[in-house]
Amino acid sequence: MTDVSERLEKLEMLAAYQEQAIEELNGIVTEQWKEISALRRLAGNLGERLRELGDNPVFAGAAEPPPPHY
Repeated sequence: MTDVSERLEKLEMLAAYQEQAIEELNGIVTEQWKEISALRRLAGNLGERLRELGDNPVFAGAAEPPPPHY
């Protein structure tokens, strides 16, 4: 009967470790999702600013300086 008890104890320990690993991974995924959301907002804001700058006539008619090799 001790063999069965040992096997059962091993399975319980394995289940506990797996549960802990799943909780840790869930926390990591949640943090990454928050960061992805923040980066998406930032990219959207930057795209909006670029469109605004492109629509601004002051910048649209401005000539770019010649490249340094000229």
